[in-house]
Amino acid sequence: MADAADYIDNVKKFDPNADIEVVKKIVKHCGIALSSTDASLVSCSDQSEKDRVRDGFCAKKLGMDAETGGMAVDAVCAEMQGESRKSRVTFYYLLAKNAGKLGDL
Repeated sequence: MADAADYIDNVKKFDPNADIEVVKKIVKHCGIALSSTDASLVSCSDQSEKDRVRDGFCAKKLGMDAETGGMAVDAVCAEMQGESRKSRVTFYYLLAKNAGKLGDL
């Protein structure tokens, strides 16, 4: 199973003050999906992937409606634009951070 220590450096590229405990919660939420390289990444060029993130993490974990979740996903895609391989853990962390919900995870 994945370990938060494997992801914290990538998260800190976007939030130097990232909390390892929050990263641990996101890693736990993602679970076994992180063992697959494809599933451990988010593809911003794939609309069905963005919809999955919106309908899954944004709606179920962050309590966002579809419109707000879609805008949040697009905002993180723009924020991570320079990353060719967008880590799912970092992506979810930024979604929660931008929504002011890191403490709710």
